Amino acid sequence: MTRLTIEDLSFEVRESSRRKTLAVTVERDGELVIAAPTGTDTELVREFVGEKRLWIYQKLAQKAEKRRCLPQKEYVNGEGFLYLGRSYRLRRVPPAASSAPLKLAAGRFLLREDALPDAREHFIHWYTSRAQDWLTRKVEEHAQRMGVSPAGVKVQDLGYRWGSCGKGNRVYFHWKTILLPRHIAEYVVVHELVHLYEPHHTPAFWRRLERAMPDYEQRKSWLARHGIEVEGI
Repeated sequence: MTRLTIEDLSFEVRESSRRKTLAVTVERDGELVIAAPTGTDTELVREFVGEKRLWIYQKLAQKAEKRRCLPQKEYVNGEGFLYLGRSYRLRRVPPAASSAPLKLAAGRFLLREDALPDAREHFIHWYTSRAQDWLTRKVEEHAQRMGVSPAGVKVQDLGYRWGSCGKGNRVYFHWKTILLPRHIAEYVVVHELVHLYEPHHTPAFWRRLERAMPDYEQRKSWLARHGIEVEGI
């Protein structure tokens, strides 16, 4: 992987012998990535960026505006927190009322008052634990159906990626995946499992994904439009 700067835009260039065409992606963090066939002439890449420049600026502006408008959590009574696409209201309780600093009970998140200074960390821990269990079950379910054998499932902070397929056939997921609606979180699972067959986003990858999940385009589109909405934890 190399970096290429074209005027005020900086790109990470990822070459692959499996690619036949150029493609540009604006990642969730605003990182610009160009996927290119191995050995593509730099001038061709520059011409391609020139043709896509307006689209790139529009995408960067859209993502910046969405991120700017994200409300920050205040951990006050009645505030909503997502879990598998559903919003649950928060209720702060005295220390004697709960054995755990944070739990979901009777349709509400209960946060102990003495845990308030570390509320975000408690939520991350809770989400990570639930995501590990739920995503592991979904990986096992879809892997069996798809005929793949992932080596394991790891949930952690992946920055601006929802998932990743690592060396040794281990699949990784961002803990925020558990905030998404169930059918969108399942799309993330199936997407990463397809990478066990096809490492890159080639036409073959998308064909295989469509066979595994015929409505993947609708789910992918929803994630692109609304995924940023779960970031304000």
